[in-house]
Amino acid sequence: MALTRKQFEILEALATTKESLTQRELEKQTGHSLGTVNKVLKELTDLGYVENAAITNEGISALEPYRAKRAIFIAAGFGSRLVPITFNTPKPLVRVHGKRIIDTLLDACLEAGINEIYIVRGYLGELFDQLLYKYPMIKFLENPIYNEANNISSSLIARYLLSNAYVFEADLVISNPKIIKKYHYTSDFLGIKKERSDDWCFRVKDGVIVEEMVGGEGDDVWQMVGISYWNEEDGHKLSQDIPEVYQSPGGKERYWEQVPLVYKKEHYKVEVMECHDEDIIEIDTFNELKKFDKTYDV
Repeated sequence: MALTRKQFEILEALATTKESLTQRELEKQTGHSLGTVNKVLKELTDLGYVENAAITNEGISALEPYRAKRAIFIAAGFGSRLVPITFNTPKPLVRVHGKRIIDTLLDACLEAGINEIYIVRGYLGELFDQLLYKYPMIKFLENPIYNEANNISSSLIARYLLSNAYVFEADLVISNPKIIKKYHYTSDFLGIKKERSDDWCFRVKDGVIVEEMVGGEGDDVWQMVGISYWNEEDGHKLSQDIPEVYQSPGGKERYWEQVPLVYKKEHYKVEVMECHDEDIIEIDTFNELKKFDKTYDV
């Protein structure tokens, strides 16, 4: 039986907190009124999903269709703006404060219980083998055309794995692993609320992404973060829509997320999942890397 949004949010809060939560704590965590929390808890208790304000095994089973089951890392590119350091190291393997960039993402996945992990590799692909010492569960997907197409080519190779899946750009440094969630009610894209952005961003209405663009301002603008989650239904649609866009005129030049957000957006209703500047950083250029990690500033 499908959960309502409120039932999902209460169950998720109970499932992802080690201690039992009072109704006041649930009110604070979910943003629902005390009356709503009380009403929904009664519904969940009647369904057998909650007992004495704690989630039951049946409640965990009810959340299973909403669980993130796998993670796909788009990591095939050259990282030209991080030259010279990427001449002999793929960007996700560059160390920041002694830790590889991709490790922060992988650790967050494992913390959220996501153990099925795929990395789409291309440039200096064999160097990613070093990850297997720390992360033996990783499986690699090879992208032989990474240097003649944009990252849509990597999503093409992973297209049958996108249901109940996170998709990560592999060059982000996470400082708050809690932004990677174990359960999702629907497909979503991480974003940071901004009054103005010169970067890739979304226009959002009622929590749903209605437009992707470069640069924007206003109270409906969110800066895009290259982490998204796709539910089972949308994952199946992507497996069909990605090859169709790729094979269209100019398709090889597309970014993969333009499939659901631009070229086939009528097929999707993607929500924005809020995070903050302090949660995550994208290191685009060598100058940014030098500012972030002074060991490179020599």
